[in-house]
Parts: sequence; C-alpha cells; structure tokens
Amino acid sequence: MALLGGVSLLAGCRQDMHDQPKFFPQRGTSFYADGRSVRPQVENTVARGQLHEDGYFYTGLVSGQEGNAMPFPVTHDVLARGQERYNVYCTPCHSRVGNGAGMIVQRGYAQAGNFHTPRLESAPLGHFFNVMTNGYGAMPDYAAQLTPADRWAVVAYIKALQLSQHATEADVASGQQVAPLSSIAEKEGLPANFVADWTLPPTSVTGTPDGQPYVLPVSLVGNGSQSSSKPAASVSGATEASPSPATPAGVK
Repeated sequence: MALLGGVSLLAGCRQDMHDQPKFFPQRGTSFYADGRSVRPQVENTVARGQLHEDGYFYTGLVSGQEGNAMPFPVTHDVLARGQERYNVYCTPCHSRVGNGAGMIVQRGYAQAGNFHTPRLESAPLGHFFNVMTNGYGAMPDYAAQLTPADRWAVVAYIKALQLSQHATEADVASGQQVAPLSSIAEKEGLPANFVADWTLPPTSVTGTPDGQPYVLPVSLVGNGSQSSSKPAASVSGATEASPSPATPAGVK
C-alpha cells in the first residue's frame, strides 16, 4: 500500500508544472506588440493607500500656492504630538526654542532657519509643511520621517513657539494662573535654579534664509523669551499638551 501511495504521489508531479509559460519581470517577449513582458498600469489607476484625495492635506498647496490653514482642528493632543515630533527631528538644527541655533549648528552645520524672524513669523502654514515635505536649502526633506499628519502637528507647534516670543499674561486662559517656573521646579523636587536663565554661544550669521545678517541672542530665559528681563513663568492648571517650548525636562 505504501508503494502504491508513493507511485500515485509521483504521478501527480508532472514536468509541465516546471515548464509552464510565464513572464519574467523586465524581460522581453514576443507575445505583446511592444516586446515588453511588464505591462504598463491602466491609465488613471491609483495604488492602494495612495489616493490622496485631499490635496491640501498632502501638499500644503492650494492652486500651486502655499495655503494658510490647518487641514484639521488643532487640539491639545495635536500640539503634544507636534512638540514630541519637533523635539525628535527639529531641535538638532532649530533648537528647542526655534531660533536656528541647535546643537549641530553650533558644531559647524549650515545655519538653520530662525522661526522668530519677521519673514517666518508671517509665512503661511503651508510653507512649513512644504519645507518639511520637499526640503529647503541645506535642509533635507523629512517626508520619510514624518507622516503628513505629523508634519501638520509640527506646523501647529512651530506657531506655538512663535507665539511664545510675544505672549503676555493677557493670553492666559480664564481660570488659570501664572506661576514662576522656579516654584514649580521646587514642587517637583528640583533646585530652584534648575530653570534659571540659560545661554547659547553668540553666533554671528550672514547669508541667512532671510538674506540679511543677524546675531543670535546669547541669553534665553526659561519661558522661551528672547529678553532676559522677563521672569520665567508657567501657567498652573494647564494640561500636559500645552506648549512649553523652553521649559526644562521634568518641569511642567
């Protein structure tokens, strides 16, 4: 019976299963008139997951021009995600406060954009998305590192960084209080000077993205202000997602 079963099994393995006609990718064939075995895609077909029906969400452009709107509402969760992605991918060049003096810039890399110049403060939202998608000057594109949704979240956080340079107590939401970061540090078990003024090496720059020379500030306070005369402060009662761009790690 075992021998009969073996013979029956071998009878099912026919050589024409190995010699069947088939096309090999990138090899020629006489079957089609153009001589190609690989057939072109049917016109106007879209690969699965690549419909990109919302053109603005994926490009930041409207009729070829950079738009100035977010494609979805900006919530605290969006800002938190933008801050987290910004800190991972943007701070090495742009720094935590967005002044373009990140660590690798201080070590000789090309000067990064300073988000607090008039040109970038007035730039449309789509500009930042476009730059992250396609690169700009010495900056490579970050389309592979950041999904479209994450790029927009970073855009929202960049606008929060810009706002931080001009924020006043009048901007504090009703029901929340402003408290010195030093007192918050002490509540967290840290020394009060943990959030003292911190400095950057002076950097004289010419040929900036604005086309004008400028000198970066040498002292930035803990709340992200470029003026050391303002006391570092934080808003008590704010959620974790609230932007605090220059707050040292561990202090909220």
